[in-house]
Amino acid sequence: MRNARTTRRRSVTVGLTAALTLLIALIVAGCGGGGSSSSGSATTGGESSGGSSGGAKLSVVGYSTPESVYTETLEPAFEKTSQGKGVSFSNSFGASGDQSRAVAAGQPASVVHFSTGSDMERLVEEGEIVSKDWSKQPNGGIATTSLVVILVEKGNPLGITSFKDLEENEEAKVITPNPFSSGSARWNIMAIYGSAIEEGASEAEALAAVKKVIEKTEAQPGSGRDAFNAFKEGQGNVLLTYENEAIKAEKEGEEVEYVIPPYTIEIETPIAVTKEAPEPQAEDFLKFLWSNEGQELWAENGYRPVVKKLVDPKEFPEPEKGLFQISKFGGWAKVKEQFFDEENGSVAKIEEELGYPTTSG
Repeated sequence: MRNARTTRRRSVTVGLTAALTLLIALIVAGCGGGGSSSSGSATTGGESSGGSSGGAKLSVVGYSTPESVYTETLEPAFEKTSQGKGVSFSNSFGASGDQSRAVAAGQPASVVHFSTGSDMERLVEEGEIVSKDWSKQPNGGIATTSLVVILVEKGNPLGITSFKDLEENEEAKVITPNPFSSGSARWNIMAIYGSAIEEGASEAEALAAVKKVIEKTEAQPGSGRDAFNAFKEGQGNVLLTYENEAIKAEKEGEEVEYVIPPYTIEIETPIAVTKEAPEPQAEDFLKFLWSNEGQELWAENGYRPVVKKLVDPKEFPEPEKGLFQISKFGGWAKVKEQFFDEENGSVAKIEEELGYPTTSG
């Protein structure tokens, strides 16, 4: 995998160098009497064919797992384009729910990329930080897709092939993030629930299947990346995770392999610019991420492109029996209320019963 790193920390902000550069530029601009502040070239206004004005700084706030893809691949590639000339970045990545709440509380953000649609909707409902029409963007406002898969030890010693095996195998010790901080965890839970429904279970039986798997969780870290690191460091013997995380682990030589369950859910991660984002640079960056070049870079890092012609079926095979979407359950607004409401959600009640935190603190 291109320039991929194995270990990351939650909510890391990597914009210190850019911030110092920006400060120097401000001083220089002040001494010279210029009216614009920039961290790159001191021009503004952009060229009609060359795109963005130089010197804008974009703050990217996202869920935990794509951090290295942004900082090591996507952002440097954009900076080499005519639209990205002179643009610099600061970044903050962590558990999706935590990141969404931070932006709602005032954390600066130009581009937001979350794990679930409900985390994006929070920024519509709380101050209209993001346009209510974010889902009407190209590709429905989705940056990439992925699948919920099962990561196991090399050789799959437990013989895990499905979510049902996790319920029935007495030796399974599961790692999955906490659903009240992590979007990844919510996708995992809905994958288990939906798979049971697809296999013919009733809603009550599907929820019982979710409970059985949660009962086997050895740890519930705060984010998808934290969960991956916990598994890598020896906790548990089964990890529920994004397909892209599993591909990354295999390519980096970890002693693991992953299983695509017969039925699983398609993960759709939403992206948008905020209303206060520098223009046109933020929109240009978004367009780059959706371009063939940007989508190919995503694919090289294990993410399924939303540009379907770029999806290699050998690299990204379909589940054996079927792939379903969150729309099957009414979309994230309904799912959040039914399953993840902190007081009355069915999953909140299971988590509370088993002694796990159910507040978003």
